[in-house]
Order: sequence, then structure tokens, then C-alpha cells
Amino acid sequence: MSHPPAHRPVATDEPAAPTGGRMSASTRSTVLGAMFLMATSAIGPGFITQTTTFTVQLGAAFAFAIAVSILIDIALQLNVWRVVGVSGRRAQELGNLVLPGLGWVMAAFLVIGGLVFNVGNVSGAGLGTDAMFGLEPKIGGALSALVAIAVFLSKRAGVAVDRIVVVLGLAMILLTAYIAVTSGPPVGTALRNVVLPDRIDVLAITTLVGGTIGGYIVYAGAHRLLDSGVTGPGHVRDITRGSVTGIVVTGIMRVVLFLAILGVVAGGASLDPENQAASAFEIAAGEVGLRVFGIVLWAASITSVIGASYTSVSFVTSRTRTSDRTRTLLVVGFIAVTTLAYLLAGAAPTTLLVFAGAFNGLLLPIGIAVLLWVATRRTDLLGGYRYPRWLLVVGWVAWLGTIYLAVNSVRPVVELFS
Repeated sequence: MSHPPAHRPVATDEPAAPTGGRMSASTRSTVLGAMFLMATSAIGPGFITQTTTFTVQLGAAFAFAIAVSILIDIALQLNVWRVVGVSGRRAQELGNLVLPGLGWVMAAFLVIGGLVFNVGNVSGAGLGTDAMFGLEPKIGGALSALVAIAVFLSKRAGVAVDRIVVVLGLAMILLTAYIAVTSGPPVGTALRNVVLPDRIDVLAITTLVGGTIGGYIVYAGAHRLLDSGVTGPGHVRDITRGSVTGIVVTGIMRVVLFLAILGVVAGGASLDPENQAASAFEIAAGEVGLRVFGIVLWAASITSVIGASYTSVSFVTSRTRTSDRTRTLLVVGFIAVTTLAYLLAGAAPTTLLVFAGAFNGLLLPIGIAVLLWVATRRTDLLGGYRYPRWLLVVGWVAWLGTIYLAVNSVRPVVELFS
């Protein structure tokens, strides 16, 4: 079932493109916005910390983990975008059709995780303004939250969201690439490790996969595309292009950040354990490097605030039954609550992070299983579309990896009470 596009203030005001033939300008803009929303949602403060930590630990061998994680991410995102896009239904709606009530369980897991991790996103924005201007982090975080709220309150919120995530996403990549060139990484050694790694770290691979498509991130782009009206079998090519390109954009950012840090580490420099990423940027390019780090961290954080808020609200609202005003107020409220929590606590409590990680870890295999089940057994929901068998096989194989992720995410909760 494909729904006509609706003019709504919360990122839903893009017109649908005609099916078939060359992609129209409006469709191209929408697909670009959706893929960058997914990519920039993945590139948050945690993304920067993870990449830096594993680069310091594994050196050039981390290149193999990045390559494998990108392949797994593509396999899963291809299926998520295609099922959601072709069916014209959000993930939680499909969950309720597969098993009544399951969609609301998915929504609860996602919103809880989104709330907790969005506190970290606001915190990251505050730290970014500190590195850029020396601004007190809480003031910077609050101002950044106001920027995000202004985006959603703008007259054409959908266009605003699409443009800000594209511009900031490209800025992050270009600025980090500048640091990578400045740091002079051993590119040849890194390339060799892609196919012949000195060391294989399964934890690094699973952590990257979880950080790139865990929780709300895996649905951000697909729900954005759906809300803008690019749905149905006639848009399969657009949907596929958007899903793969989004992961590739995330991968490019991961690679340039990896090379930037690797160049510093390979040169024998010692990073500040309190903030390894900022230290690496500063060592590579001096005072300019520190300011660049601030811009990258702020851009990563503010786009993640936008992605988390938009996607979380999309899980508790309806495209057809929720009013424009209600949807806008929910997004603004989501950002306001997480910002207030940051201002009061300074950061999300460790215990909450553990539980949120567990919820996100459990949601991934449940959500992917629902979508793959629809593709396998409920083709009536796909409007007569014949789902490629090869894509199903790839999806189910990748899904097995999400089970491992779920087990690892629940283990800290068990340890917390043992």
C-alpha cells in the first residue's frame, strides 16, 4: 500500500516523484536527504569515540573490521529500506501486522534508547562548541538544541532537515579528510590490512555494526523516505540507491576518521587518554586541528539530535492519523526533555546507558526479523512486488550477526545485577 505524500511540518513536506524512468529533481533531493539523515544519525559522538579507540588499539588492522562492518550494514539496510519503502508502512506498523502489539514493543525499545542516547548527542554538541569557541559545554548544548528545534519548527521542515544533514554531512567528511591528509597515514599498510589483516577483532566488527545501524539509526533514512512519499514498487531503484549510498557515506566518514587517527598514532604520538580524538586532531594540525575537531563533533552531534528525535517520534505517530501540530510538538518535546536531562545531569547516567544499549541491541534482531518475515511470508503487504531471493538470503545471514549483537548488549545488564 502506497500513501500519497502529505504536507506536514515535521520533515514530511517533500512531493512524491513519478514512478519509473529518470529520477526527478524532487525525488533526487528527497533520496539525498534520506540517505544523509541515516548516515549522519550514525555519525554521532559515539561513532567518533569508537573509531578513535579501535584505531589506537588495532592500528592498521582496524581497516579489515571497517570493511566487513560496511558489507554487513549494506546487507541489512538494503532489506530495511526496501521492505519499508515498497510496503509504504513504517517498521512498527509492519510489526503490529505480523504480531499484534509487537510494533508497540519495538516503539518502546526504540524511544527509550533514543531518549537516553540523545542526551549523549546534546552533550556532544556542547563539547563541540567548547572545542570551537571555548563556550561552556552546557550553554553550547542548550544553544545547539535550540538550533535543532528551530529546524523542526521551520515552515518547510522536510526541506530544512534534508539540507542541514547534507551540508553538515559533507562538511564533516571534507574537514576530517583534511586532517587525514595532514597526519600522513600509512595508506598502503591500511589497504593491505583490508584483505590480509594482521589481526581480526570480532568485537570491533560487531561494535561498528551496532553503532552504525543500532537502535533508531537503521530506520532513520527509510522512514524519512517513506514520509516524503517515495514509496511503492515503482521506486525500488531509488530506494536501493539511497540505502547503499547512505552506508557508503557513513563508511567514507569512518575511513577518513580512521586514517586521520592512524596517521598520528603511526607517527608515534601519544594521545591524551581523556579525549583521544581531540588530541589526535590537535597533534595533526595544531590549533586549527582542534577547531576542526570541534566543528566535526558539533556537526556529528547536532545531526544525530535531529535524526534521533525525528525517528523516535515517527515510531509513536501515524502518517495519516497524527496531526501536523501534534507531531511537531512531540519532536520539540523530545529534544527539550533530553536537553533538560543533560543540563541537570551533565551526561546520561552509566546505568541508563547500559539499559539503553540493551534495548537497542534487542530491537535490532527483532526489527530486522519482522521486516525479513514480511519479505519472506507476507508479500501481500508489498503490493505484488516479488522480493529478490538473493536479497532475502543475504538479509537472513546478516540477521544472525544481530543475534550476537543482542547477546553482547544484554550481558552488561546481567553483570549489573550479579
